Amino acid sequence: MAKNEFDELDILRSAKTPVADEAAKARALAGAMAAFDAAEKISPAAQGSADGTRLTDRTIRFWREMMQKKLVAAPALAGLVALPVAGYVGWQVMEEFRLATAPGDGALVETKAPERQRVETPQAPVGEAETGERGIADTLATQPRSEEPALLNGAPRPASRDMQVGGSALSKHLAVPAAPPIIAPEPYITPEDRERFERFGTNPVRSALESPVSTFSIDVDTASYAFARRSLKEGFLPERDSVRVEEMINYFPYDWAGPSNAEVPFNTTVTVTPTPWDADTRLMHVAIKGYDVQQTEKPRSNLVFLIDTSGSMSAADKLPLLKNSFRLLVERLEADDTVSIVTYAGNAGTVLEPTKVSDKAKILAALDRLEAGGRTAGEAGITEAYRLAGESFVKDGVNRIMLATDGDFNVGQTSDEALKRLVEEKRKSGVYLSVLGFGRGNLNDAMMQTIAQNGNGVAAYIDTLAEAEKVLVEEASSSLFTIASDVKIQVEFNPARVAEYRLIGYETRALNREDFNNDKVDAGDIGSGHTVTAIYEITPVGSPARMIDDLRYGEAGQGQGQGQGVANADEYAFVKIRYKTPGEETSRLIETPVTDANAVSAFTEAGEDLRFSVAVAAFGQKLRGTDALADYGYDKVMEIAAAARGADPFGYRAEFLSLVRLASALDGTR
Repeated sequence: MAKNEFDELDILRSAKTPVADEAAKARALAGAMAAFDAAEKISPAAQGSADGTRLTDRTIRFWREMMQKKLVAAPALAGLVALPVAGYVGWQVMEEFRLATAPGDGALVETKAPERQRVETPQAPVGEAETGERGIADTLATQPRSEEPALLNGAPRPASRDMQVGGSALSKHLAVPAAPPIIAPEPYITPEDRERFERFGTNPVRSALESPVSTFSIDVDTASYAFARRSLKEGFLPERDSVRVEEMINYFPYDWAGPSNAEVPFNTTVTVTPTPWDADTRLMHVAIKGYDVQQTEKPRSNLVFLIDTSGSMSAADKLPLLKNSFRLLVERLEADDTVSIVTYAGNAGTVLEPTKVSDKAKILAALDRLEAGGRTAGEAGITEAYRLAGESFVKDGVNRIMLATDGDFNVGQTSDEALKRLVEEKRKSGVYLSVLGFGRGNLNDAMMQTIAQNGNGVAAYIDTLAEAEKVLVEEASSSLFTIASDVKIQVEFNPARVAEYRLIGYETRALNREDFNNDKVDAGDIGSGHTVTAIYEITPVGSPARMIDDLRYGEAGQGQGQGQGVANADEYAFVKIRYKTPGEETSRLIETPVTDANAVSAFTEAGEDLRFSVAVAAFGQKLRGTDALADYGYDKVMEIAAAARGADPFGYRAEFLSLVRLASALDGTR
């Protein structure tokens, strides 16, 4: 650059701005203010007022409003917006500060920042800046403040930081209020955090010499399998107490041999096979099949839909799924059947008085009108449902309440024990109660199990419309039409042949030995066409798999395995089943000895259904962390299930294989 160019720049740099006369200043200021007010459509106001009309006031307000938007979910967008706005705000503040401190002749001079003073802002939320500067700082301190809590991720908002503009610390001249809060979403809570399951231990190995008798109630519920399936598909292993192995096994339909007529309501098939996970033990497989009532024989149904419409039911997998599920059931019913609808949320209400299914449109319209809202008055709802069921009671027919809910009863009787007593008393009238669970996050499985067992009903969990179709359409007969009640199983093992045994599952269904012959003790029911499976792992006498030593002072001075003085020494066990036919108070007895005629020499010789049920039993035990299968891999479970998949018309077994794969991948993170 030439020297004369430096001289010209020096001249311009040192030249003073021409001083305008006072009249010109006044005209320019008045014109600028008029144009500004007209453009912004606001009333004229004196510059420097604290009424929010200054450009910097509006800019700061714009900044505050932008920062209050829900930008947490899109941090990249927040950055793109915040950076240019921050630069613009800084430039405007610096410019106003320069103009406010300039002398009257317009010359730029260095000024000293005034002393900081406390600005009284009692209305300011916790975390806002409490200090400011005279002039511009006073104006900023009086700006309207956000009423939102000054929280970021649940913590108090940090104190204001010095704003840097172009390398200069703006905090030398003023205290800038902290940015308004960015409200972050609450941290994710895994669905199982609020679930409630009954805690129970796994059945231990027992000595056949010391405790030869095993007694339990049958279980036809399927809720545990459906819940475990949803957990695995959502990417986590189910809580161990949510896994009831017998419900996993009994989820699947099996083609066990059934009775030929209704005189004997079910048939029992017992098979002894080698154990896939332990070459030194055997499995004793007990399969029960109920009589399948034909369509022409089905009695009339009187159903009450007791529906939870509390606020927590608004999710898509709760009330909306529930309504569609009951629509499927209504389509299944006969024209002469009766349906009533009771809801509970705060107070119980009758939505539909007993209505014949011939008026199907009225029933479906009542379902469609249901909406979620309020608290859960479950006890009042149950009482009202029993009242309606009693009004439309069908003698020698099906009288059943179908409770559909997502969780706890938080109004009225809320304890499981109180609800148990209520349904126990009401079942004497001949009205039974089944429970359908929906959704995640609030599921009270323990309550569902308690009232279903004591209401002579079943407990199922519905997570998809396909599951609703399985429970309410494909298995409607077994879910609704009871063919035998208070069904109990008692197995006596022969210590001459069986050293030890372990019942797989049924921990929550255990009964005392004396309960078997006591007809006042409640037990499970079997519906039309129901299948029930129970599996024992037994250790033969002389097997190296024995875990319990012989008693020093054995029975009659004889060591175990001597077989001296033991009647029917060739039997493995003796299976007894007690049941009542509907309406009877006295039970009947079925007895089945288990001998070598019931045994197969190789596991692969057993039928497909038996092998598949054993694969499911192994899977359930692994989900519960049972020690006996600690060294047995998921790949082995897959091999058994894949080889025994069979026809699988509904794809249930194929889905099971996918669940085993998911569990195998997730188990390493447990």
